[in-house]
Amino acid sequence: MSSSTRDDDERPIPLRVANQKAYVWDVEDVARIRSKYRLCGILAGTLPHLSQQNVFLGIPLVLLPEEVVLLVEQGAAILIDDPAAHKPPSPAQIAQWHAEQTESMKTQLAGIESKNAKESQGGGRALSEEAQRKRKEREERKRAAKAAKALAEGEEASVFTPASEAAPAPVASPSKTEERESSAATPSNTKESSSFFPFQQTSSSATPHTIVVPAPSSSLPWYDPSSCSYSTIDAARAAGVWSYPATLEERARCGVFKSLWEQGYFMGIGIKFGGEYLVYPGDPLRYHSHFTATVLEAPTTTLRPMEIVAHGRLGTATKKAHLLCGWDDDKKEVSYLSIEWAGFG
Repeated sequence: MSSSTRDDDERPIPLRVANQKAYVWDVEDVARIRSKYRLCGILAGTLPHLSQQNVFLGIPLVLLPEEVVLLVEQGAAILIDDPAAHKPPSPAQIAQWHAEQTESMKTQLAGIESKNAKESQGGGRALSEEAQRKRKEREERKRAAKAAKALAEGEEASVFTPASEAAPAPVASPSKTEERESSAATPSNTKESSSFFPFQQTSSSATPHTIVVPAPSSSLPWYDPSSCSYSTIDAARAAGVWSYPATLEERARCGVFKSLWEQGYFMGIGIKFGGEYLVYPGDPLRYHSHFTATVLEAPTTTLRPMEIVAHGRLGTATKKAHLLCGWDDDKKEVSYLSIEWAGFG
Protein backbone atom coordinates (compact mmCIF):
# COMPACT_ATOMS: atom_id res chain seq x y z
CA MET A 1 0.00 0.00 0.00
CA SER A 2 1.40 3.40 -0.98
CA SER A 3 1.94 6.16 1.57
CA SER A 4 -0.72 8.37 -0.05
CA THR A 5 -3.34 5.60 0.19
CA ARG A 6 -2.38 4.96 3.81
CA ASP A 7 -2.71 8.67 4.61
CA ASP A 8 -6.16 8.77 3.00
CA ASP A 9 -7.27 5.80 5.13
CA GLU A 10 -6.06 7.50 8.31
CA ARG A 11 -7.38 11.01 7.72
CA PRO A 12 -10.66 11.97 9.44
CA ILE A 13 -13.71 11.70 7.22
CA PRO A 14 -15.37 15.11 6.70
CA LEU A 15 -19.06 15.01 7.64
CA ARG A 16 -20.67 18.14 6.21
CA VAL A 17 -23.51 19.24 8.48
CA ALA A 18 -26.48 21.33 7.39
CA ASN A 19 -29.69 21.68 9.41
CA GLN A 20 -28.52 19.07 11.95
CA LYS A 21 -28.01 16.42 9.25
CA ALA A 22 -24.64 15.00 8.28
CA TYR A 23 -23.81 14.32 4.63
CA VAL A 24 -20.91 12.49 2.95
CA TRP A 25 -20.19 13.73 -0.59
CA ASP A 26 -17.03 11.82 -1.48
CA VAL A 27 -17.50 8.35 -3.01
CA GLU A 28 -14.25 7.10 -1.48
CA ASP A 29 -15.40 8.20 1.96
CA VAL A 30 -18.73 6.41 1.44
CA ALA A 31 -16.89 3.18 0.58
CA ARG A 32 -14.54 3.61 3.53
CA ILE A 33 -17.39 4.16 5.99
CA ARG A 34 -19.10 0.98 4.82
CA SER A 35 -16.08 -1.32 4.48
CA LYS A 36 -13.96 -0.21 7.43
CA TYR A 37 -16.53 1.05 9.95
CA ARG A 38 -19.54 -1.14 8.99
CA LEU A 39 -21.92 1.81 8.69
CA CYS A 40 -24.39 2.03 5.82
CA GLY A 41 -26.27 5.33 6.02
CA ILE A 42 -28.82 6.19 3.33
CA LEU A 43 -28.06 7.36 -0.20
CA ALA A 44 -30.27 10.37 -0.93
CA GLY A 45 -29.00 11.84 -4.20
CA THR A 46 -30.26 11.30 -7.73
CA LEU A 47 -28.33 9.62 -10.52
CA PRO A 48 -28.23 11.27 -13.96
CA HIS A 49 -29.95 9.55 -16.89
CA LEU A 50 -31.96 7.15 -14.71
CA SER A 51 -35.73 7.25 -15.05
CA GLN A 52 -36.62 5.64 -11.71
CA GLN A 53 -34.97 8.02 -9.26
CA ASN A 54 -36.61 6.40 -6.23
CA VAL A 55 -35.04 2.98 -6.85
CA PHE A 56 -31.34 3.64 -7.43
CA LEU A 57 -29.96 6.63 -5.56
CA GLY A 58 -26.50 8.18 -5.34
CA ILE A 59 -24.48 10.61 -3.27
CA PRO A 60 -24.78 12.31 -0.87
CA LEU A 61 -24.87 9.67 1.84
CA VAL A 62 -27.02 10.76 4.79
CA LEU A 63 -25.87 9.28 8.08
CA LEU A 64 -28.07 8.43 11.05
CA PRO A 65 -27.35 10.61 14.09
CA GLU A 66 -26.14 7.53 15.94
CA GLU A 67 -23.68 6.79 13.12
CA VAL A 68 -22.38 10.36 13.25
CA VAL A 69 -21.81 10.20 17.02
CA LEU A 70 -20.07 6.83 16.71
CA LEU A 71 -17.69 8.00 13.97
CA VAL A 72 -16.75 11.20 15.82
CA GLU A 73 -16.24 9.37 19.12
CA GLN A 74 -14.00 6.85 17.36
CA GLY A 75 -11.92 9.71 15.96
CA ALA A 76 -12.76 8.61 12.42
CA ALA A 77 -14.63 11.76 11.37
CA ILE A 78 -14.92 15.48 11.95
CA LEU A 79 -18.00 17.68 11.73
CA ILE A 80 -17.97 20.63 9.32
CA ASP A 81 -20.45 23.49 9.36
CA ASP A 82 -21.06 23.33 5.63
CA PRO A 83 -22.99 26.63 5.13
CA ALA A 84 -20.29 28.56 7.02
CA ALA A 85 -17.52 26.89 4.98
CA HIS A 86 -18.79 28.45 1.75
CA LYS A 87 -17.06 31.84 1.81
CA PRO A 88 -18.06 34.66 -0.57
CA PRO A 89 -15.96 34.17 -3.72
CA SER A 90 -13.61 36.91 -4.84
CA PRO A 91 -13.83 38.44 -8.34
CA ALA A 92 -10.66 36.58 -9.33
CA GLN A 93 -12.15 33.24 -8.21
CA ILE A 94 -15.36 33.93 -10.14
CA ALA A 95 -13.36 34.81 -13.24
CA GLN A 96 -11.33 31.61 -12.89
CA TRP A 97 -14.51 29.54 -12.54
CA HIS A 98 -16.01 31.15 -15.64
CA ALA A 99 -12.79 30.53 -17.58
CA GLU A 100 -12.88 26.85 -16.62
CA GLN A 101 -16.53 26.58 -17.69
CA THR A 102 -15.75 28.28 -21.00
CA GLU A 103 -12.82 25.96 -21.66
CA SER A 104 -14.98 22.93 -20.84
CA MET A 105 -17.68 24.16 -23.22
CA LYS A 106 -15.16 24.70 -26.04
CA THR A 107 -13.71 21.23 -25.51
CA GLN A 108 -17.15 19.64 -25.69
CA LEU A 109 -18.12 21.57 -28.82
CA ALA A 110 -14.82 20.65 -30.50
CA GLY A 111 -15.41 16.99 -29.70
CA ILE A 112 -18.97 17.13 -31.08
CA GLU A 113 -17.80 18.80 -34.29
CA SER A 114 -15.05 16.21 -34.72
CA LYS A 115 -17.54 13.39 -34.21
CA ASN A 116 -19.96 14.88 -36.74
CA ALA A 117 -17.16 15.27 -39.29
CA LYS A 118 -16.15 11.62 -38.91
CA GLU A 119 -19.77 10.49 -39.29
CA SER A 120 -20.22 12.54 -42.44
CA GLN A 121 -17.11 10.97 -43.96
CA GLY A 122 -18.06 7.43 -42.96
CA GLY A 123 -21.69 7.44 -44.01
CA GLY A 124 -23.19 8.39 -40.69
CA ARG A 125 -24.57 11.62 -42.20
CA ALA A 126 -26.60 9.67 -44.80
CA LEU A 127 -28.24 7.68 -42.02
CA SER A 128 -29.02 10.90 -40.21
CA GLU A 129 -30.65 12.39 -43.30
CA GLU A 130 -32.67 9.21 -43.80
CA ALA A 131 -33.90 9.43 -40.21
CA GLN A 132 -34.85 13.07 -40.73
CA ARG A 133 -36.77 12.20 -43.92
CA LYS A 134 -38.73 9.49 -42.11
CA ARG A 135 -39.52 11.86 -39.25
CA LYS A 136 -40.78 14.46 -41.70
CA GLU A 137 -43.02 11.88 -43.36
CA ARG A 138 -44.47 10.86 -39.99
CA GLU A 139 -45.20 14.48 -39.10
CA GLU A 140 -46.93 15.03 -42.43
CA ARG A 141 -49.10 11.94 -41.92
CA LYS A 142 -50.05 13.12 -38.44
CA ARG A 143 -50.91 16.59 -39.76
CA ALA A 144 -53.09 15.08 -42.51
CA ALA A 145 -54.86 12.87 -39.99
CA LYS A 146 -55.60 15.87 -37.77
CA ALA A 147 -56.92 17.83 -40.73
CA ALA A 148 -59.20 14.96 -41.77
CA LYS A 149 -60.51 14.64 -38.23
CA ALA A 150 -61.18 18.37 -38.07
CA LEU A 151 -63.12 18.24 -41.37
CA ALA A 152 -65.17 15.34 -40.06
CA GLU A 153 -66.08 17.35 -36.97
CA GLY A 154 -67.04 20.40 -39.01
CA GLU A 155 -64.03 22.48 -38.11
CA GLU A 156 -61.97 24.47 -40.54
CA ALA A 157 -58.82 22.87 -41.82
CA SER A 158 -57.06 26.21 -41.70
CA VAL A 159 -56.68 25.79 -37.96
CA PHE A 160 -53.97 23.24 -38.66
CA THR A 161 -52.10 25.43 -41.12
CA PRO A 162 -48.45 25.59 -40.03
CA ALA A 163 -47.50 28.77 -38.25
CA SER A 164 -44.75 29.44 -40.81
CA GLU A 165 -47.38 29.88 -43.56
CA ALA A 166 -49.46 32.30 -41.55
CA ALA A 167 -48.92 36.01 -42.05
CA PRO A 168 -46.86 37.55 -39.28
CA ALA A 169 -48.69 39.83 -36.89
CA PRO A 170 -47.86 43.54 -37.26
CA VAL A 171 -45.40 44.78 -34.71
CA ALA A 172 -45.86 48.24 -33.34
CA SER A 173 -42.81 50.44 -33.90
CA PRO A 174 -41.33 51.74 -30.67
CA SER A 175 -41.53 55.40 -29.88
CA LYS A 176 -38.46 57.60 -29.73
CA THR A 177 -38.65 57.65 -25.93
CA GLU A 178 -38.65 53.84 -25.81
CA GLU A 179 -35.73 53.71 -28.25
CA ARG A 180 -33.70 56.07 -26.05
CA GLU A 181 -34.53 54.01 -22.93
CA SER A 182 -33.63 50.77 -24.71
CA SER A 183 -30.33 52.14 -26.03
CA ALA A 184 -29.46 53.51 -22.59
CA ALA A 185 -30.28 50.27 -20.79
CA THR A 186 -28.76 47.79 -23.21
CA PRO A 187 -25.02 48.46 -22.63
CA SER A 188 -25.24 48.22 -18.86
CA ASN A 189 -27.39 45.09 -18.98
CA THR A 190 -25.04 43.49 -21.47
CA LYS A 191 -22.04 44.35 -19.35
CA GLU A 192 -23.69 43.05 -16.19
CA SER A 193 -24.74 39.83 -17.91
CA SER A 194 -21.31 39.27 -19.41
CA SER A 195 -19.63 39.77 -16.03
CA PHE A 196 -21.61 36.90 -14.56
CA PHE A 197 -21.86 34.66 -17.62
CA PRO A 198 -18.97 35.48 -19.95
CA PHE A 199 -19.08 32.04 -21.58
CA GLN A 200 -22.48 32.92 -23.03
CA GLN A 201 -20.87 35.72 -25.01
CA THR A 202 -18.26 33.40 -26.53
CA SER A 203 -20.78 30.78 -27.61
CA SER A 204 -22.51 31.38 -30.93
CA SER A 205 -23.30 27.69 -31.46
CA ALA A 206 -26.68 26.17 -30.74
CA THR A 207 -25.10 22.78 -30.03
CA PRO A 208 -26.09 21.61 -26.53
CA HIS A 209 -23.31 21.16 -24.02
CA THR A 210 -23.01 20.12 -20.39
CA ILE A 211 -22.15 22.38 -17.47
CA VAL A 212 -20.38 20.24 -14.88
CA VAL A 213 -21.11 21.05 -11.24
CA PRO A 214 -18.77 19.15 -8.88
CA ALA A 215 -20.51 17.19 -6.12
CA PRO A 216 -17.94 17.76 -3.32
CA SER A 217 -17.59 21.40 -2.36
CA SER A 218 -13.93 20.87 -1.51
CA SER A 219 -13.04 21.39 -5.18
CA LEU A 220 -14.35 24.97 -5.11
CA PRO A 221 -11.60 27.56 -4.48
CA TRP A 222 -13.80 29.60 -2.10
CA TYR A 223 -14.66 26.61 0.11
CA ASP A 224 -12.68 26.82 3.38
CA PRO A 225 -13.74 24.55 6.29
CA SER A 226 -10.65 25.26 8.41
CA SER A 227 -12.44 27.67 10.74
CA CYS A 228 -15.66 25.64 11.12
CA SER A 229 -14.44 22.06 11.68
CA TYR A 230 -15.07 20.24 14.96
CA SER A 231 -13.44 16.99 16.11
CA THR A 232 -15.70 16.38 19.14
CA ILE A 233 -19.44 16.34 19.73
CA ASP A 234 -19.10 18.81 22.61
CA ALA A 235 -17.26 21.35 20.44
CA ALA A 236 -19.88 21.06 17.70
CA ARG A 237 -22.67 21.40 20.27
CA ALA A 238 -21.07 24.53 21.73
CA ALA A 239 -20.90 26.04 18.23
CA GLY A 240 -24.56 25.21 17.57
CA VAL A 241 -23.72 22.91 14.67
CA TRP A 242 -24.72 19.57 16.22
CA SER A 243 -26.96 18.79 19.23
CA TYR A 244 -27.41 14.99 19.21
CA PRO A 245 -27.68 13.35 21.74
CA ALA A 246 -29.51 15.81 23.99
CA THR A 247 -32.13 13.68 25.81
CA LEU A 248 -32.22 10.37 27.65
CA GLU A 249 -33.93 8.72 24.67
CA GLU A 250 -31.21 9.91 22.29
CA ARG A 251 -28.44 8.79 24.66
CA ALA A 252 -30.13 5.37 24.92
CA ARG A 253 -30.25 5.05 21.12
CA CYS A 254 -26.57 5.98 20.81
CA GLY A 255 -25.61 3.54 23.58
CA VAL A 256 -27.55 0.63 22.08
CA PHE A 257 -26.27 1.38 18.58
CA LYS A 258 -22.66 1.45 19.77
CA SER A 259 -23.08 -1.75 21.80
CA LEU A 260 -24.44 -3.70 18.82
CA TRP A 261 -21.80 -2.20 16.53
CA GLU A 262 -18.99 -3.29 18.87
CA GLN A 263 -20.31 -6.84 18.61
CA GLY A 264 -19.76 -6.80 14.85
CA TYR A 265 -23.30 -6.15 13.64
CA PHE A 266 -24.49 -3.87 10.86
CA MET A 267 -27.50 -1.67 11.62
CA GLY A 268 -30.22 -0.28 9.39
CA ILE A 269 -33.45 1.61 9.94
CA GLY A 270 -36.13 -0.67 11.42
CA ILE A 271 -39.25 1.51 11.34
CA LYS A 272 -40.87 -0.76 8.71
CA PHE A 273 -40.57 -3.73 11.07
CA GLY A 274 -41.75 -2.07 14.28
CA GLY A 275 -38.39 -1.18 15.85
CA GLU A 276 -35.58 1.34 15.85
CA TYR A 277 -32.99 -0.79 14.02
CA LEU A 278 -32.61 -3.84 11.84
CA VAL A 279 -29.62 -5.88 13.05
CA TYR A 280 -27.61 -7.68 10.35
CA PRO A 281 -24.86 -10.28 10.94
CA GLY A 282 -22.95 -8.83 7.96
CA ASP A 283 -23.29 -6.36 5.12
CA PRO A 284 -27.01 -5.86 4.27
CA LEU A 285 -26.17 -6.42 0.61
CA ARG A 286 -25.26 -10.03 1.46
CA TYR A 287 -27.32 -10.95 4.52
CA HIS A 288 -30.87 -10.69 5.83
CA SER A 289 -31.39 -9.12 9.24
CA HIS A 290 -31.71 -11.46 12.21
CA PHE A 291 -33.21 -9.03 14.73
CA THR A 292 -35.50 -6.03 14.94
CA ALA A 293 -34.21 -3.94 17.85
CA THR A 294 -36.34 -1.73 20.10
CA VAL A 295 -34.57 0.71 22.41
CA LEU A 296 -35.81 1.04 25.99
CA GLU A 297 -34.66 4.06 28.00
CA ALA A 298 -34.11 1.94 31.12
CA PRO A 299 -33.95 -1.79 31.97
CA THR A 300 -36.99 -1.28 34.22
CA THR A 301 -39.18 0.28 31.51
CA THR A 302 -42.77 -0.98 31.77
CA LEU A 303 -44.09 -3.01 28.83
CA ARG A 304 -47.73 -4.00 28.39
CA PRO A 305 -48.45 -7.66 27.61
CA MET A 306 -49.96 -6.66 24.28
CA GLU A 307 -46.70 -4.98 23.29
CA ILE A 308 -44.75 -8.15 24.01
CA VAL A 309 -47.21 -10.24 22.00
CA ALA A 310 -47.15 -7.74 19.11
CA HIS A 311 -43.35 -7.69 19.03
CA GLY A 312 -43.17 -11.48 19.07
CA ARG A 313 -45.77 -12.04 16.36
CA LEU A 314 -44.43 -9.28 14.12
CA GLY A 315 -40.87 -10.53 14.44
CA THR A 316 -41.88 -14.11 13.66
CA ALA A 317 -44.02 -13.03 10.69
CA THR A 318 -41.00 -11.27 9.18
CA LYS A 319 -38.66 -14.19 10.04
CA LYS A 320 -36.83 -12.23 12.72
CA ALA A 321 -36.49 -12.22 16.48
CA HIS A 322 -37.47 -9.02 18.24
CA LEU A 323 -34.69 -7.65 20.43
CA LEU A 324 -35.54 -5.51 23.48
CA CYS A 325 -32.51 -3.37 24.37
CA GLY A 326 -32.60 -1.78 27.83
CA TRP A 327 -30.16 1.11 28.34
CA ASP A 328 -28.79 1.84 31.82
CA ASP A 329 -27.79 5.51 31.75
CA ASP A 330 -25.95 5.27 35.09
CA LYS A 331 -23.80 2.24 34.25
CA LYS A 332 -23.65 2.99 30.49
CA GLU A 333 -24.57 -0.63 29.82
CA VAL A 334 -27.14 -2.43 27.67
CA SER A 335 -29.19 -5.51 28.58
CA TYR A 336 -30.86 -7.59 25.87
CA LEU A 337 -33.99 -9.74 25.75
CA SER A 338 -35.17 -11.45 22.54
CA ILE A 339 -38.79 -12.40 21.85
CA GLU A 340 -40.00 -15.06 19.41
CA TRP A 341 -43.45 -16.52 18.84
CA ALA A 342 -43.23 -20.12 20.10
CA GLY A 343 -46.46 -21.32 18.45
CA PHE A 344 -47.33 -24.01 20.99
CA GLY A 345 -50.09 -26.42 19.92
